[in-house]
Amino acid sequence: MNYKKNKLHIENILVDRVIKKFGTPTYCYSYNQLKDNILKFKNNFNNINPLICFAVKANNNIKILKEIGKLGLGADVVSRGELIAALDAKISPNKIVFSGVGKTYEEILFASQKKIFLINAESQSEIKTIVKVAKITKRRINIGIRLNPDVDAETIKEITTGKNSNKFGLNSSEVIKLINYCKTSKFINLKCLSVHIGSQILNHKPYLKMLKAVQKIIDKSNYQFEYIDLGGGMGINYRDNNKELNYNRYSLEIHKFIKKNNTKIIFEPGRSIIGNSGYLLTKIIYIKKTGKINFVIVDAGMNDLMRPALYKAYHKVIPSRKTKRKIFKRHDFVGPVCETTDKFISLNSYQKLNEGDNIVICDVGAYGKVLSSNYNLRLDANEILIKNSKVFRIRKKGTLQALLR
Repeated sequence: MNYKKNKLHIENILVDRVIKKFGTPTYCYSYNQLKDNILKFKNNFNNINPLICFAVKANNNIKILKEIGKLGLGADVVSRGELIAALDAKISPNKIVFSGVGKTYEEILFASQKKIFLINAESQSEIKTIVKVAKITKRRINIGIRLNPDVDAETIKEITTGKNSNKFGLNSSEVIKLINYCKTSKFINLKCLSVHIGSQILNHKPYLKMLKAVQKIIDKSNYQFEYIDLGGGMGINYRDNNKELNYNRYSLEIHKFIKKNNTKIIFEPGRSIIGNSGYLLTKIIYIKKTGKINFVIVDAGMNDLMRPALYKAYHKVIPSRKTKRKIFKRHDFVGPVCETTDKFISLNSYQKLNEGDNIVICDVGAYGKVLSSNYNLRLDANEILIKNSKVFRIRKKGTLQALLR
């Protein structure tokens, strides 16, 4: 993304031209950025050679998943719907991991029938359900057990998953008991120890604590795991403050861990793969000027992008056309939804804007469209992909007739 003669382009495609053709709000993805992210992730861990399973919960567009699969990644899914999406995108079942705390009997049966690589179990009851399915299908099912390491990911509390107050995984004593149970089972094959501590992590230190917690389980259980699933959670730079995860340090520690334990690694990245490749294109409907605030009302709402309303997530808001004149007054960029939380960002100053101008909300590729809704009976946004200087519509905007049915 860059400006040419003060006009914003994504992969050499003029943003205003895209908006003229597809309207607003529209989600727009850059294939080049997606590809660069995947290559960078692989390079960061080239001394480990992990199985990389993209977290489908971050972005479930099938055309996007197809591109991710073509670039060599598998899929991490948390529902039957996500599993179907991954399979429809031609991602190989032997590269699919099924995670999540609430898998139903029907979901486990479906996953077993599709012969996916691994089911990460998060409770004793779930393992018993897996055994029931294995008995019926008369085949052993590969599983992992998810450890809750009680490690603070030092991220937004709403997306922390590795503390003992979180619903995910099992504590160390429970994990040891279940390892012993699995050893004697004829119906399950315990291949993996799984762990995931949260999302948008920018500090490598919580990951090192996580590795220590995993090592303790391996030492106590004396069990040879074929795989260790280290989850994902690697953060991206939403604020342009140059703070980035120290991949080199994390990779070196994992390499030592692998040599000691003779095991393979699984990663489940989502945000770091797709986050900064997505943009939400929107248009200014009105500018409502009050004494202290200019309310910039755009046609995208919290139903289109939930993250700022859900946990005050930060997303840059930039104009499709740059101007030199600046207004030194607070600007609140808000949507049309009838909720006070329908606000994207507050800025103390901004360039001169006019009603009808186009605005771009950045870094929305992860947990953007997937968290959207039809609240206020608002329609789904278009989704488009820019690849090889061509624009493809990859999901069409919904219709009111279909929604009301």
